[in-house]
Amino acid sequence: MPRPRPDLLSLPEVAGGGLLDRRLFLRRGLALATAAAAVDTQAADELPWLHTPGAPFTPYGQPSPHERLTARRIGANRAVAGNGVSFTPLEELEGIITPNGLHFERHHNGVPQIDPARHRLVVHGLVRQPLSFDVKSLLRYPMRSQMLFIECGGNSNAGWHGEPIQRSAGSVHGLLSCAEWTGVPLSILLDEAGVDFGASWVIAEGADAGAMNMSIPLAKMRDDCLIGLYQNGERLRPENGYPMRLIVPGWEGVLHVKWLQRLEVTDQPVMSRNETSKYTELQPSGKARQFTFTMDCKSLITSPSHGQTLPRPDVYQLSGLAWSGHGRIRRVEVSADGGKSWADAALESPTLPRCLTRFRIPWRWDGKPAVLKSRATDERGNLQPERAALVAERGRAGYFHYNAIVAWAVEDDGLVTHTY
Repeated sequence: MPRPRPDLLSLPEVAGGGLLDRRLFLRRGLALATAAAAVDTQAADELPWLHTPGAPFTPYGQPSPHERLTARRIGANRAVAGNGVSFTPLEELEGIITPNGLHFERHHNGVPQIDPARHRLVVHGLVRQPLSFDVKSLLRYPMRSQMLFIECGGNSNAGWHGEPIQRSAGSVHGLLSCAEWTGVPLSILLDEAGVDFGASWVIAEGADAGAMNMSIPLAKMRDDCLIGLYQNGERLRPENGYPMRLIVPGWEGVLHVKWLQRLEVTDQPVMSRNETSKYTELQPSGKARQFTFTMDCKSLITSPSHGQTLPRPDVYQLSGLAWSGHGRIRRVEVSADGGKSWADAALESPTLPRCLTRFRIPWRWDGKPAVLKSRATDERGNLQPERAALVAERGRAGYFHYNAIVAWAVEDDGLVTHTY
């Protein structure tokens, strides 16, 4: 069995449990993994693809059949067809951009198959001039592109459970994805319609059979919201809102209304089901949290994570994601001893506001049990809390906006599980 490189074994720790200096990644040629065995050139000559012509061109590229297991995990509502979620497999991806075919989904009544030639977006209510836009007319407006995460307000909600759930990272925390969104700034359309004095809210409604509708403050809509038309350079896919959706940077996913058909400017929220019976949380004080729009500072180690196994004591790369609806991620710290000591991870560029940030740090595992954690700090100074602190502050009667530190236990046989 190959042994770890001697130069890595001798490096000093920067925190307990074997964490090494993040700046090691800046050294040219640093390899954390043990080198592979020598290549058998005679066997390589017998590989069939070296001697057989490849497949022809295709009009739209597909993943390799060898990667077919990298797929969304579906959590459907058995009682209501078309209602449920699908999770992004975060632990199987790299970088910060989610492929369109793996972007998480949340549907209330299935995915409508909309004919763009018949679809209209209406802006009305407290405006001087009601407006109606078809897709072709919107495509002629000035557009803006921005890399942004979207996270469901119910993401990670299993963390409220009394016992840690034993599922893969993506199957618990994968109601989170990140893409480059391109569309028309909503402020342009609002200015064209002419908002009346006294207006303070906008009600967004989707064209699905569930007629999803949500209330969003007018100030936010004017500030940075988009009518999303493109995702990662291509037109939206049906499950992500084709032909147009609302993009609300940094705020909970339920507000990013898909299949957008109506924007009503008003002076009060609509108080829909998803702002009263849902997305409202009773607190230990007896008061309830409502309109908790912004997604808080959060991070997650994706490798290693639940279900993965470390084959032997060696030097490994700990990698994960951090994000905050309040702005840029400023710092991510990692612990390999259950939070007794912490070390700064390296943040990969770009570190953009309201976008996923990839972090990495080298870790020398000695084969003994360990507990891995990460905690993020954003540019406004918000620090990701420990689970005990979050539960003490908000109780366990709620369901949404769980952003506590996630801990992975590494057993002496290398198996990784979820722990509190």
